[in-house]
Amino acid sequence: MHDDYTAELLRLVREAGADRVGVTTAEPLTRARAAIEARIASGMADDMQFTFRNPERSTTPTMAVPGARSIIVAARSYFVNDQAVSNDGIAQDSVIAGAVARYAWRDHYAPLRDALRVAAKRLNQDGHRATVFADDNSIVDREVAYRAGLGWFGKNANLLVEGLGSWFVLGCVVTTAELQHTERVVADGCGACTRCIDACPTGAIVEPGVVDARKCLAWLIQKPGVFDLRYRDALGTRIYGCDECQEVCPPSRRGAIDRSVGDERSVVDALELLTAPDDEVMRIVGRWYVADRNPRWVRRNALIILGNSGAGEHDEVALALVRYLHGDDDLLREHAQWAATKLGRSDLLTD
Repeated sequence: MHDDYTAELLRLVREAGADRVGVTTAEPLTRARAAIEARIASGMADDMQFTFRNPERSTTPTMAVPGARSIIVAARSYFVNDQAVSNDGIAQDSVIAGAVARYAWRDHYAPLRDALRVAAKRLNQDGHRATVFADDNSIVDREVAYRAGLGWFGKNANLLVEGLGSWFVLGCVVTTAELQHTERVVADGCGACTRCIDACPTGAIVEPGVVDARKCLAWLIQKPGVFDLRYRDALGTRIYGCDECQEVCPPSRRGAIDRSVGDERSVVDALELLTAPDDEVMRIVGRWYVADRNPRWVRRNALIILGNSGAGEHDEVALALVRYLHGDDDLLREHAQWAATKLGRSDLLTD
């Protein structure tokens, strides 16, 4: 009975758009909790919140759904072929383009949630409690996927889905139903490869499977406050996220499932982020995580991009820098000073 019912649920999720689906128990995620607590103790978690905020809660599924017995976990590809990107008409050769990580080119969590809701609805109809979690700090979904046998953890600490790589978003249905589990250990497919470690622009992968958030550009971009001087050059023209460790990963390059639909956006205009009003900046960034939804942190990053752009003679760049060099925000002024100096525009620093 459990086998047939579970198989039916997994079929529904796959047919609704998931690429890989599995089931595990709702037992505590003890391995993940130990890893999180170790990162916090070492300082490598920095000020990150999300599943680090309350390790007990994020690794105890029954705290999210009391009485939970099983977890359905699904992976859906977010890979998009570069040639399919429209960028809303933004011409990369006519603006200071800020690069966006692939997972944020469009909302890939929405179709994943929709697929998971199909299973949750069926479970609810059959008298079980079932709650969908995706991009949610209530549960460490990477560990759930690992335990359910969807993949292994690569040296870049990403979950690599067997045969497909790491370009996936993950989500779960935590339920009180007793389902047949798919737990298994997926063999490490990385072997002796260290391409992700070698490619990291800041050396943030300090050992296989361990990322020091204090050096990771994906986190530094989101972290409020002064952007660490040591990593401003390495930021390059990234405005949100960093994909270097995935771009070079052989399993991810070979197995990616293309989800192109034509409305993706891989860049934004950094100058527009510096000149547009607050509400327009937040409209442009959309669902990106921005601390306190404060456009100040987006503009801070955009100023660093200007400094790294090499476009010091561009009139619009100079005007944008002057605006912040003479503004009343001390933090943004300092980043504008750094950018002007990097561009060789010391003339802009004088009154």
